[in-house]
Amino acid sequence: MNGVTAHAGGVCEIDLSSPDVIADPFAAYGAAREHAPLARLLIPGMAPMWAVLRHGDARAMLNDPRFELTADTFAMRPEVSDEYRPYLRNMGEMEGAEHLRLRRLVAPAFTPRRAAAFRPRIEAVVAALLERLPEHAEDGAVDLMEHFARPLPIEVICELVDIPAADRPHWRAYGGVIAAGAGAGFADAVPAIIDSAKAAVAARRAEPGDDLVSDLVRAQAEDGDRLSDTEMVSLVWNIVLAGQTPTNLIANAVSELLAHPDQLAALRGDPGLMPGAVEELMRWCGHQLLAMPRFARQDAEIGGVAVGRGEPVTAAIAAANRDPRAFAEPDTLDVTRPRDGAQQLGFGHGPHFCLGASLARVQTQAALEALLLGHPALAPAGDGPDRAPDPGTWRLRSLPVML
Repeated sequence: MNGVTAHAGGVCEIDLSSPDVIADPFAAYGAAREHAPLARLLIPGMAPMWAVLRHGDARAMLNDPRFELTADTFAMRPEVSDEYRPYLRNMGEMEGAEHLRLRRLVAPAFTPRRAAAFRPRIEAVVAALLERLPEHAEDGAVDLMEHFARPLPIEVICELVDIPAADRPHWRAYGGVIAAGAGAGFADAVPAIIDSAKAAVAARRAEPGDDLVSDLVRAQAEDGDRLSDTEMVSLVWNIVLAGQTPTNLIANAVSELLAHPDQLAALRGDPGLMPGAVEELMRWCGHQLLAMPRFARQDAEIGGVAVGRGEPVTAAIAAANRDPRAFAEPDTLDVTRPRDGAQQLGFGHGPHFCLGASLARVQTQAALEALLLGHPALAPAGDGPDRAPDPGTWRLRSLPVML
């Protein structure tokens, strides 16, 4: 396959700039996975990186303290003034006791039970966006990405953080820029969101309510430990950044279900399948192709391949989630797939498992249920979905549909 070079008796090299790899990363990583357990990723302008391709090896690496997240993992930071720089450090780049302390303090606000309790508020946001969809239609078609999947997460975050109505237009605007992850407005949006997060934290300390920040304030008070204001503000703004996961998952899921009408019919016929279907859709078309890179603390071995100290290593989620060693018929989308088998790695694994996974799951379930059941005639429109040429993220630029 173009972009994938197999070396006899060794690992493959995968050129992430190759149009073939960008167009079908699942085929590229899958071919490399069946050749060897690891591959070398060739990334323009960067040093080569190891990619762990098989599910068992990837799961083990993500849980292995010999491979750590560092500041270099998050090297692509926006340029901000010294005033805002402390807030850019996030829990993801912390390890050991520092990470455990912060995770223990904030975990009670992100439990599956708390996510389920938030569901009625999430459903209200979903309903409001769906009600406005016809207003955006042109010749009967509407871009589901622009008018539903992309605005949904920031609307939910505003609800969960309890942002005052007067401030929400600013959060929507800046949240959209942050979700795009690039452009001249990104560096301006980050301090704006941090300032808004400071105000939200101060308000909830003074008057706790029924929202995520209040949960965090209560959790630390009950525990006897205390999140610093910097830690609290950093967490809130990183919720804005990381909370965009449902955007691409929802859009990818709708696109794939429309392309697999039998699976769409199964979901409509039995909405009780939805929780398992979201796991299957995350396995099949989750947005994250590669995990955030780790760095080897020492010389190590993965799947019989030597990895040198200091070398970057990522889990190729696109390969691991379609590994026949872990999943029966992995190249088939099956919303009825049993949930008692291997777990998809779209939310990661180990100590850095996605903190907001429960919220993302509930949000995606609520969005898909309301959209698919409320619009039984939903169908692709025009030339169909437009996929972004992004080697790291499986995402759409647009998703035109007929309602």
